[in-house]
Amino acid sequence: MRIALIGSADFGKAALEAFLDRGDEVVAVFCPPDNPKSTKPEVLKAAAIARGLTPLQFASLKSPEAAQAMIDSQADICVMAYVLQFVPQELVKIPKHGTIQYHPSLLPKYRGPSAINWAIALGEEKTGLTIFRPSDGLDEGAVILQKEVAIGPNDTLGKIYFDHLFPIGIQALQEAADLVVAGKHQELIQDESQANYEGWFDANAAQIHWATHISQIYNLIRACNPAPGAWTKFGEQKVQIFDCHKHVAGTFGAVKGKPGEITQITLDSFFVTCHGGQIEVLKAKGASGKVTGAELAKELNLQVGQSFAL
Repeated sequence: MRIALIGSADFGKAALEAFLDRGDEVVAVFCPPDNPKSTKPEVLKAAAIARGLTPLQFASLKSPEAAQAMIDSQADICVMAYVLQFVPQELVKIPKHGTIQYHPSLLPKYRGPSAINWAIALGEEKTGLTIFRPSDGLDEGAVILQKEVAIGPNDTLGKIYFDHLFPIGIQALQEAADLVVAGKHQELIQDESQANYEGWFDANAAQIHWATHISQIYNLIRACNPAPGAWTKFGEQKVQIFDCHKHVAGTFGAVKGKPGEITQITLDSFFVTCHGGQIEVLKAKGASGKVTGAELAKELNLQVGQSFAL
C-alpha cells in the first residue's frame, strides 16, 4: 500500500522502517522543522534520508502547502506516529482511506501527552494502546483497535514503553492499516462518560512529597523513570531519584524516622522515610550526573538523621 507518514522521534523512525521493510511504499514523510538549538537532525528526518526519501518539514500542517503535498502523494492511508504538530481534518481526510493514529493508553482513559506516566503514577495495573481516527479533539476520535498491557508492581515508564507499548504499537499500526485499507475494520465511538484528560507530566507533577504514602511515592518514581525523573531537594541541591526499592512497614507505628529523614546509608544505597515505610534509593542524580545511591550520599555528604525537603 502507499503510506503517508506523519511523525517524529524514535517511534516515527521505527514506524517508517517497519512499513518499508515489509514492502509498503512510503510516498510522503512529514516531520517537524529542524530545531535551531540542536546540531543533530530530527530522528525521523535522518531515517527518511537514509532510506532515499525526501522528508517534508512544514512549520504548520494547516498550510495549503502541506495539504498539496498530501494530495500529490496519492497515499492510500496516512499513519500518525508520535505527532507533536496539530494535524487538521482537511489534511487527515485527503488519503483514500483517511488517517490512523497511535496513542499509548486505552482511550478514552488518559487522553493527553503523558498518558503512560499518569497511568503508572496513579497506580493503574494495566494500560495499553489505541489506534484511532484522529479528530480535531485531543485523542477523541473513533477507536479502530486496542491492545492491553499489564503494569507490573515494579515496572517503570521505560519498561512499559520500550518493552511493550513501543514494539506492540508499531505492530498495531500495521495491523490497523491493513484492516482499514481492506475495508475490514470497525470504528467504535469513544464513551465520553469514561474519558479523562491529563496534561504534561511536568516538573511539578514529578516532585516527591515525602509526607505522602509510600505507595504514591514509589508509583511516582516509577512513572518518572527514566524521564522526567522524580525529584526532591536536599538543602538547595535538586536530587532526582530513579531506581529504588520500597520497604513497607509491617505494622502501624513501626516506621523508623520522620518523613523525608535519611535513616540508613549502605554500600549501595540510602534509605528515606515516608508514611508507611521507606524508599531505598539505588540510582539517583545530583550535580555530577547519575550515580548509585551510596555515591550520591557521599557527593552530598548525607548523614543519618538529616532530611530531604518535604
